[in-house]
Amino acid sequence: MMAQSTFVIAGASLAGAKAAEALRENGFDGRILLIGDEPDPPYERPPLSKGYLMGKQDRETIFVHPSQWYADQGIDLWLDTNVTAIDRDRKTVTVAGGRTIGYDKLLLATGASPHLLAVPGADLDGVLYLRRVGDCERIQRTFRSASRIVLVGGGWIGLEVAAAAREAGVEATVLVAGKSPLLRVLGPQIAPVFADLHREHGVDLRLGARVTEIVGENGKAAGVRLADGTRIDADAVVVGIGATPNTQLAAESGLQINNGVVVDASLRTSDPDIYAAGDVANAPHPMLGKHIRVEHWANALHQPGTAARSMLGERAFYDRLPYFFTDQYDLGMEYAGYAEPGSYEDVVVRGDLASREFIAFWLADGRVLAGMNVNLWDVNDAIQHLVRSGEQIDRDRLADPDVPLQQLTAR
Repeated sequence: MMAQSTFVIAGASLAGAKAAEALRENGFDGRILLIGDEPDPPYERPPLSKGYLMGKQDRETIFVHPSQWYADQGIDLWLDTNVTAIDRDRKTVTVAGGRTIGYDKLLLATGASPHLLAVPGADLDGVLYLRRVGDCERIQRTFRSASRIVLVGGGWIGLEVAAAAREAGVEATVLVAGKSPLLRVLGPQIAPVFADLHREHGVDLRLGARVTEIVGENGKAAGVRLADGTRIDADAVVVGIGATPNTQLAAESGLQINNGVVVDASLRTSDPDIYAAGDVANAPHPMLGKHIRVEHWANALHQPGTAARSMLGERAFYDRLPYFFTDQYDLGMEYAGYAEPGSYEDVVVRGDLASREFIAFWLADGRVLAGMNVNLWDVNDAIQHLVRSGEQIDRDRLADPDVPLQQLTAR
């Protein structure tokens, strides 16, 4: 199939590797060129804030495929290589150093980059971010030498790193701009579960905290200063305040950009020969009726299969529900669906918040928009079915653990 064609994938990420895999599995026998700017072959990011960060996973386990797999599949893997430009008229990409490569189809899997903290002292040694495996390993080394760290940001990354720090015996202070960690994501009923969890494990949560300066000593971060003048001493500062999609390459080539690279349901951009997948893609969701950009692992894992089939000329559409998970201390959680702030009217809990064994459902007009299972397993498929059904669900039966989830819908 298309034996003389060249498909280029910009971004040797999980999404890039899975796209290359899907192209081969779907019969493409032309040239595949997978280009990444990191020195390591494609790897999965969840272990960087979970098992690998805590030393519970070996480095070899984080990689999507063994290095030899790419050669065995006839995939050209170019590492430590930046794609610097796309010429859509000539259908070429340029890499650092000026070399150009022609493509028949191009997939953008360029991911996202951490938001940078814009305060004095943010460029000091010891101000750390977590995105790449090298970042993770720097934080690992910090855990071995530090006695106390400050984490700026109370999102998933900040809390997972805080949990890893406490497991390593390092004191952790988490600075949260709002009234509670994860308040925007989970709402006022469920977010306190995570705040209480971290307090119980000795994390110092500072709410309504705004950093105005990274305090330095001898060129190294020694703490932070807050807007109210408070100084918090630390051996290192880890910043986790969100991420920005890497759209510069696409924007400079004139592709449509809006909170990511805008694609259609088949993951095709405004150029019919260029596609996008993973963190960088802003795609329509047929059930939600709107474009969304999802930065979670499951999206980078599954979206490339749709992109690959579309690149091969098949009719393929991406309609999986957003899904993510976290592990912190003895709490494990899965979340499926999409419930933006202001989009839901009610939260129904099945189980016990205090014991952290429950399912929470976010509802609008009696319909389940999203569900989160905490320390309860083998229920996420049933939760996803409730979300997909679009049916109005009886609130009392939804809250009753004696009523099987499968019995709550008519189909």
